[in-house]
Amino acid sequence: MKTVISTNNISRIYQMGSETIRALKSVTIEIKQGEYVSFMGPSGSGKSTLMNMIGCLDTPSGGTYVLNGHDVSDMTENELAEIRNKEIGFVFQTFNLLPRATSLENVALPLIYAGYSKSERDERAMAALAGVGLADRAHHKPNELSGGQRQRVAIARALVNNPSIILADEPTGNLDSKTSYDIMDLFANLHDKGNTIIMVTHEDDIAHYTHRIVRMRDGLIETDSINPNPTRGNPMKQAAEAAAKAEAEAH
Repeated sequence: MKTVISTNNISRIYQMGSETIRALKSVTIEIKQGEYVSFMGPSGSGKSTLMNMIGCLDTPSGGTYVLNGHDVSDMTENELAEIRNKEIGFVFQTFNLLPRATSLENVALPLIYAGYSKSERDERAMAALAGVGLADRAHHKPNELSGGQRQRVAIARALVNNPSIILADEPTGNLDSKTSYDIMDLFANLHDKGNTIIMVTHEDDIAHYTHRIVRMRDGLIETDSINPNPTRGNPMKQAAEAAAKAEAEAH
């Protein structure tokens, strides 16, 4: 498989007054096309800083980062913005939807910057909404949607540009357990279709949906391991169905 992300000894140093913060310390990692990877670690471990690097929201203080063949380590802000729009679909914990825009308009937003016509934008946005099971909510605004539906709109927006990678930063952080598992099952289905997905989470049960789990601590990768048995489906729903079946068989 083709390598889509390759970092070589990247570091990130911040100056906070007289204090020097080494948020990342010489991190080297490769992620191939079609992988489904989660980054875990306590607060201050460097996982969010690394996600910002991978998402071209920040540049390293040292080392190199190659995204889909492009060395982005020393790109200008305009060049980084162009790469972000073309290569990366973002999914955030807080959804980041425009409150006065419909689902269709929110999903179509990245296509405006990409120069698509109104009819092309609407067609692609509707297809993306259908892909996450929300075609019937295309003309609803965020305040007319549940938390899970809002996150599905955000995922559709991330997919609409057909990006090289999907970056999800704590995508279930604002959702209840049942909705979280439903959203993770949607990500699993997207991965089945060949999407490369990289996720930051602090929850073990959420990370267990991914196929590779990278644990970070103090700005370094502590462990990087394959998950031999990723979770599929909604465990709460499966447990309820199993209990109902056992009860029915008992009678």
